[in-house]
Amino acid sequence: MADKIAEFLERIEPSLVKQRRALHRHPELGFTEYVTTYEISKQLEKLGYALSHGHDIMVSQERMGVPKQQELEENEERALEQGVPQEFLNVMKGGHTGVIARMDTGRPGPHFAFRFDIDALPINEAEDPAHKPHEEQFISERPGVMHACGHDGHASIGLGVANYLQEQKEQLNGTFTLIFQPAEEGGRGAKAIVKKGWLDGVDYFISGHLGLHHFEPGVIASSSTNFLASSKLNVEFKGKSAHSGLEPNAGKNALLAASSAMLHLNTIPRHKDGATRVNVGKMHGGSGRNIVADYAYMELETRGATNELDRYMQEHAKRILQASADLYDVQMTIEEMGQAISAESDPEWHDIVVEACRGSETIIEVKRNLPLGASEDVTYMMDRVQEQGGKATFMIFASPLPAGHHHPYFDYEEKSISAGVEAITRTVDYLVRNNG
Repeated sequence: MADKIAEFLERIEPSLVKQRRALHRHPELGFTEYVTTYEISKQLEKLGYALSHGHDIMVSQERMGVPKQQELEENEERALEQGVPQEFLNVMKGGHTGVIARMDTGRPGPHFAFRFDIDALPINEAEDPAHKPHEEQFISERPGVMHACGHDGHASIGLGVANYLQEQKEQLNGTFTLIFQPAEEGGRGAKAIVKKGWLDGVDYFISGHLGLHHFEPGVIASSSTNFLASSKLNVEFKGKSAHSGLEPNAGKNALLAASSAMLHLNTIPRHKDGATRVNVGKMHGGSGRNIVADYAYMELETRGATNELDRYMQEHAKRILQASADLYDVQMTIEEMGQAISAESDPEWHDIVVEACRGSETIIEVKRNLPLGASEDVTYMMDRVQEQGGKATFMIFASPLPAGHHHPYFDYEEKSISAGVEAITRTVDYLVRNNG
């Protein structure tokens, strides 16, 4: 008997690679994925899915870290110039990006949901002939923005899954919801979608990530472990400027307060109960060498192996930030920009995925789990499904990596995109067959 999934993958793999490269050339940051949303939506519409956009997919006020209005408007203008119709853009205005596609077979069966993130990172991609996207001419065309974490591949996996489900609609039972999520980076987009109710009533939830571990394409993990809860904070220090030679005593140095805080954040005692992290990733301030700095700004994050450990780190971080401001007699404000919670995949997924992929010639190994070692706001979706009695997992589709995630030279083997599509579609097929 012919292997319908193997035949499907052989036929669609060139288009998956083409799709990934198109997305890689045109990266967009969280809540500004206007062109990405439009291009994905066009393909899903052709496949016959019922599509939802804008305020219909998220509770607007539950979003975190939404860009400033000027940045949103600049990106909306860019999207218009790149061919997004005004009518379509109006639905997404104000950073309401992303699309959710639903297919109801009309036959009783489980409700499957899938999450694929679509945003990029504020990184300048390496312009080096040794960097494959540069060599093969699909490097980012936007200075300072890059798909440096694999979300271009995740969106391509989602479109591959969407194509398969539509082709097999008459042989499937139940309902299928595909979530193309904005603003995963920084833990900003998933919670707003959960609050809108899209994960309610889901029996099986699947998401995943490319790369992360240096194995050849076709090595996957049925689940991942070690999700770190995380909180993202923006901090402003406001002091008083003064002439640094004539009357330094009249100034209140916000930059010194921020610098003191940055150093002391790294003195937070690590906790006996598990991994904890803190990082200041960005800081700037002041206006000139002979001026007492009246302003400083920093972006930082905390992480913990559990929600409690992240709260521990966040509480200590806020204490140090306030103490540093008080020490230099400046004002300090904190804006919470993003969050992710801890979660674990349900253990029964391993046996399911192993059985589903048995006989595959390209899925060469199914590991029980591989550690994520980072944070993911997909955990809000996993948690919502699990608290209702559904089963959730976050797979890993491994690949050799020339450089790590969030690096200007980041890339992955494109065969891993097909491995992701295959792992998900075989798992769905198996679960449908075994749910009667």
